[in-house]
Amino acid sequence: MASQHRKPRFSGSRVAGIRTPALATAALTSVALLSQSANAAPSEDGKPSLEEVEKKVDDLYRQAESATEKYNAAKEKTTKQRKRVDGLLDDVARRTQKLNEAREELGSFAAAQYRTGASAPDTATFLLADSPQDYFDQTQLMNRLTDRQKGAVDDFVTEQSSTLRKRQEAAESLATLTDTQSDLKTAKATVQKKLGGARELLSQLTAQEKARLAAIEEQRQEEAARRAAELARQQAAEQAARQDTGSTSSAPTGSDSSSSTDSSYATKADKALAFARAQIGKPYVWGATGPDSYDCSGLTQAAWKAAGVTLPRTTYDQVNAGTTVSLADARPGDLVFFYDDISHVGIYIGNGMMIHAPKPGAYVREESIYYDGESGIHSVVRPA
Repeated sequence: MASQHRKPRFSGSRVAGIRTPALATAALTSVALLSQSANAAPSEDGKPSLEEVEKKVDDLYRQAESATEKYNAAKEKTTKQRKRVDGLLDDVARRTQKLNEAREELGSFAAAQYRTGASAPDTATFLLADSPQDYFDQTQLMNRLTDRQKGAVDDFVTEQSSTLRKRQEAAESLATLTDTQSDLKTAKATVQKKLGGARELLSQLTAQEKARLAAIEEQRQEEAARRAAELARQQAAEQAARQDTGSTSSAPTGSDSSSSTDSSYATKADKALAFARAQIGKPYVWGATGPDSYDCSGLTQAAWKAAGVTLPRTTYDQVNAGTTVSLADARPGDLVFFYDDISHVGIYIGNGMMIHAPKPGAYVREESIYYDGESGIHSVVRPA
């Protein structure tokens, strides 16, 4: 699991996009000292320490989010496979109807032959004919029926063979659909199990322990905000340096095209960010794509859709839907991915901040990209 390979977390939180007021330095120090003494070891009654509970809850949330992305992938695959199966079954129904029509046509020929007594011409038929002309008329009729019948037989055989192939294809697709539905069910059960475990751990905390957890979270938020401010200063300095360089040198060939591309991306990014900001305060719900709730990749997909850009459903696919850039070069609108398993994503708004749907029990909000520590950041991608 990715969290086993990460450095200690320094996460932060916001409520509906508004940063919670910082605690005073003295208060933070006292809380830190209290936490160190209270959380260093399990309590005398054998209960896990607050630090252990927090780590377990965070790990369960991370596992739930990873399982959510697997659920999203299985759901998308199931939806596509169900459409394929429905299309094949409709095709089989149409072909079966044509097959039945071809069968009825053959039956009508057989009935016509029975009624007319049409059969292969022979000497007896010639002798029984009232006249040579009668024989000729009968033979011509038989030949016409035989030619049409032969075409009908060919059509029947072709349609029968095609229908059988389609029925086999539909059967195989149904088997695949059963497998994807099983994967979907498994992923859903995993998410529910992890979330249930986290809720159970949190329900065992006292009011005092919950207050201490909130204070520790505030400390992490301050650290994340500090790192975001550092990144903002770094980006501002690099931008200023690029502008100075550009003002003292001639414009390179193709700069107009580059400027046009940048402008086009900025316009789309503005639309995506405007959409994302309008979702602030809506709840995180695993597997949700809006409009009333979102999970992390559901939010980024919906935001860029509002800008006219279609992103895949899952974080695993979104990370490949654009150009990877360095964190220092991140622009508003870029997607920031987290963890080794790429199970979380947010949309960058500048100054080291992003809008994201964080985790179960939380709401879409603005937050530092360092909310889970610098080691938690996987990559930055500029959507195509």
